[in-house]
Amino acid sequence: MQPPAGSQVSRVPAQRTPSEQLPPAPAPPAPQPPRRRMRTVLTVIAGVLALLCLGGVATAYVWYTRASTPDRSTPDVVVANYIQSFLADRDDTRASEFVCQGGVNIDGLRQLREDLVARELRFGTKISTSWESFSIQRQGDSANVEVDLIFSAFVDGISQSDRQRWRFETRHEDGWRVCEAEQS
Repeated sequence: MQPPAGSQVSRVPAQRTPSEQLPPAPAPPAPQPPRRRMRTVLTVIAGVLALLCLGGVATAYVWYTRASTPDRSTPDVVVANYIQSFLADRDDTRASEFVCQGGVNIDGLRQLREDLVARELRFGTKISTSWESFSIQRQGDSANVEVDLIFSAFVDGISQSDRQRWRFETRHEDGWRVCEAEQS
């Protein structure tokens, strides 16, 4: 039997206080988390390097796109690029990036290039092609561009050149493109 509350009854030393009446045992101190300073520093460095790599990839993509996309911004630019590719570099693949998609009438220009190649073989020289004096007549989405083509070579130590006036018809089809070429 339990003594009434508030009584001053002595207890027998062997008697224990019920566990619900004991003050709670002090909690053991929380273990200190291991120092993570090095891990934090490495995480920040890795994050910065990842951002730099992504920025580098984006920059390289933009530069590559600009470098590999042909410039067809204006009629005279597309004609100059076409002449460079078709006559000067003789690169049909690159030249095809500057022509109309529906078909091109450049038989006269193709014949001129074949004649230049034949003359180079016959005279054992390289004929260089340059151009100047652009004249543009623009009407909406089409434009006629007249240009002087200049062919130069050294034959037997003598500099020779020929100047020809050519007309290029261009149209705006996802950028300006050459659709026709004929000698004026």
